[in-house]
Amino acid sequence: MAGATPSRKKRFRRKDSPEAQQDVSAAVGARDDERGLTASLEVAEGSPARTRRLAAVRQGVRRGGESAKAAVGFLADRIIENAPRVPVRDLPTLRKQFPGLGPEQIADRLVAGAANGTSTVGAGIGAAAMLPVPPAMPAELAAEVTGVAAIELKLIAELHEVYGMRPPGTLAQRSIAYLNSWSQERGIDVASPATYSAGLGTQMKRQLRQQIMKRMVRNLPNLMPFMVGAAVGAVMNHRDTRKLADRIRADLRRTQIPWDALPELPPLEQPPAEPGRGREELEG
Repeated sequence: MAGATPSRKKRFRRKDSPEAQQDVSAAVGARDDERGLTASLEVAEGSPARTRRLAAVRQGVRRGGESAKAAVGFLADRIIENAPRVPVRDLPTLRKQFPGLGPEQIADRLVAGAANGTSTVGAGIGAAAMLPVPPAMPAELAAEVTGVAAIELKLIAELHEVYGMRPPGTLAQRSIAYLNSWSQERGIDVASPATYSAGLGTQMKRQLRQQIMKRMVRNLPNLMPFMVGAAVGAVMNHRDTRKLADRIRADLRRTQIPWDALPELPPLEQPPAEPGRGREELEG
């Protein structure tokens, strides 16, 4: 027992002894060695370095937001430009193409055709997204949004014809009304002109950009690889077009004018053939 006392004294050193301080220094050095470069950077970088890094992150986020806003603005311009060039069948033409059918039956046919069309667009973009060309993906997404918008604008215009609710005015004025209907996902009440815009104003452009952004976010899964995006794109576009049509038809049914009570309307004007002319007419 007498021989065990010296070893116990060595084991329990005082915290303020030189030997204990050497042990602590060694342990800290080992821990810093294990942490490696991270520990060195934490020591080397002071407050100015952290501030510069945060500023760089903020600048990157701001540039990304500006790029997204510019892309949405570009798409809005393309959709606005194409709107007057979308071919629309008037009511006499539709009745000739669907003989013996009433308004609801013709509307059902129009919705089914439009949903199949947007479904095909979604499947095509999803199939193209599997190609090993990542830089093309934003272009594919833009092509899908503009293609779907053209199909749905045509559907909206022809549904208004079927329900006897053609907006008054020129081709450019009706195109603005249909753009407003598409961005708000609402039918047009021709008896109340204040409910839809007759001009390409700031508020309407803002609503149009919001609708485009919403569509782009919803269509992002279409870019999934291995043909999964094709299936997702087809199903989502088919569903979204039907939901849009259901909202438009619900509004139009409330203000519907029976065919036998409709005044004789002039034939619809032909879309302009010159590229870019549609945008000029819209902006007056």
